[in-house]
Amino acid sequence: VDTPAVDTTRAGGRLAEVHAALKATPDGDLPAFAALAGRARDMIRSAPVPAEVAAAVEQAYAALGDNVPVAVRSSATAEDLPSASFAGQQDTYLNVVGAAAVVEAVRNCWASLWTDRAVSYRASRGIDPAAVALAVVVQRMVDATAAGVLFTANPLTGRRHQAVIDASPGLGEAVVSGAVNPDHFVVDPLTGRVLERRLGDKRIAVRPIPGGGTRTLTLNNGAATACLTDKQAAELAALGRQVEEYFGSPQDIEWAIAGDGRLWLTQSRPITTLFPVPQRASGGEGTRVYLCFSLAQGLTRPLTPMGLAA
Repeated sequence: VDTPAVDTTRAGGRLAEVHAALKATPDGDLPAFAALAGRARDMIRSAPVPAEVAAAVEQAYAALGDNVPVAVRSSATAEDLPSASFAGQQDTYLNVVGAAAVVEAVRNCWASLWTDRAVSYRASRGIDPAAVALAVVVQRMVDATAAGVLFTANPLTGRRHQAVIDASPGLGEAVVSGAVNPDHFVVDPLTGRVLERRLGDKRIAVRPIPGGGTRTLTLNNGAATACLTDKQAAELAALGRQVEEYFGSPQDIEWAIAGDGRLWLTQSRPITTLFPVPQRASGGEGTRVYLCFSLAQGLTRPLTPMGLAA
């Protein structure tokens, strides 16, 4: 569902009042941002989905099959930028079943452009509220046995030649939302070798409910076994390398493994927290190395009082 669709609702023109009020709101005035965000959400939720939009959604949904479970995901024009990821700022609806439910989820995604956290996040980065729009992506659900996130570069150390995987049983929502302590893998994407493995307790799993919706199940002894084999971790790292080469930058990827073992990539966005790699300068006399090293750079631990006194 493309971005102009929301403008065809009755709320489209009335949102200009909210845009103007947001521009006039001082930075950091969170209560004012929240009030305006709530006003915008109410406008969208109270306006009916235009008949032509609803018909197009229903037709596309019917083409997938009979009552196929889908994920209805928001995709804002200011989302997943190289300098700002907006991860988790808008809403996603999982295991939506039935044409009417899909249309309603589309409207709720439109409204999620105006969550309190999204409005505050955009304001803190100086993004014009009138310049932001939201499309909606409808994807066939993967009934995942395991899912999670994959970073094609290590976000903690900045190492570009390490893939980092967080995985948990069930749908990836448990990992993405931070509701579960997942299994953690660090993999060499060139060789597929697992460099580090740390099993989380994995106390819960999010599972689809027949007929629509999800539920959270409590798992017993989740830390006893890993939810990924080393082979699956290597396959994920190899997939991440392909995605990174395609986009030309390190990626933050969401993935799922279906019951038949097939690996699915459900989303990819740039990693925005990595320190940039210095560009190599071309010199007329060949490559040179310049090192600037001080004692402080060699200290790996804080100085003790005795060390300071010395």
